[in-house]
Amino acid sequence: MLSLLENKLIFPAPRYPSGDWDPDWLAVEDVDFAAADGTALHGWYLKHPRPQAYLLYCHGNGEHVADTARRLEKLRRTLDVAVFAFDYRGYGRSAGSPHEAGILADGVAAHAWLCQRAGPATRQVVVMGRSIGGAVAVDVATRQQSPGLILENTFTTLPDVASRLHWWAPVRWLMRTRLDSVAKIVDYQGALLQSHGTADTLIPLDHGQRLFHAAAAADKRFLAFDGLGHNDGPPDEYYQELRDFVARIGDGVGSPGR
Repeated sequence: MLSLLENKLIFPAPRYPSGDWDPDWLAVEDVDFAAADGTALHGWYLKHPRPQAYLLYCHGNGEHVADTARRLEKLRRTLDVAVFAFDYRGYGRSAGSPHEAGILADGVAAHAWLCQRAGPATRQVVVMGRSIGGAVAVDVATRQQSPGLILENTFTTLPDVASRLHWWAPVRWLMRTRLDSVAKIVDYQGALLQSHGTADTLIPLDHGQRLFHAAAAADKRFLAFDGLGHNDGPPDEYYQELRDFVARIGDGVGSPGR
């Protein structure tokens, strides 16, 4: 049964029109683009008058871009970045059904769109992922050798997470979806900023720590937030860490209005 329902269990995929898709307090640009296999995808772009970098945001598995609106605006405002958040296939307004190869391809397509928008500032594109979005972010950043990678509450491999939640079933043998970030991150050479809550019961702290230790990046930093669970918002001081990290990569250079 777990095998038959695997994709539905892993990707709950909330869809439009649930959520607020027209927030009057947020200026967003609706973006329609496509994955390499032709799947129609949708995202939100939040521009900045003078971005010090461009941020590709990969959200968690139980949300879509409209659910992340306040987080996106806070990132845009406090980091002085232009932000592009997109929905994996089957999520939000994106077509298709989610599966491992598909969501990874969607991440690559979203990165290509943002690089095209950034123009000459392509080397200022930072990739950020939360939870399952961390696996997408690791895949994209490693393929593209992005200058910066930000990971929040993410895992080594998906079977590592599932085997703990469903300890009574042979999930490591049954699961088709791997999302093997720990094998990929050894090839990532850019800067890494990773964080995890110590009270995360869905993806425990040691998952994040093992992924961090596997990273080959010479420039890497791990932040543990005491008492925070999987979906708890980070403390305010975290945004200063993010700002400093992004500033080092962006070097304070942006293209007005992009």
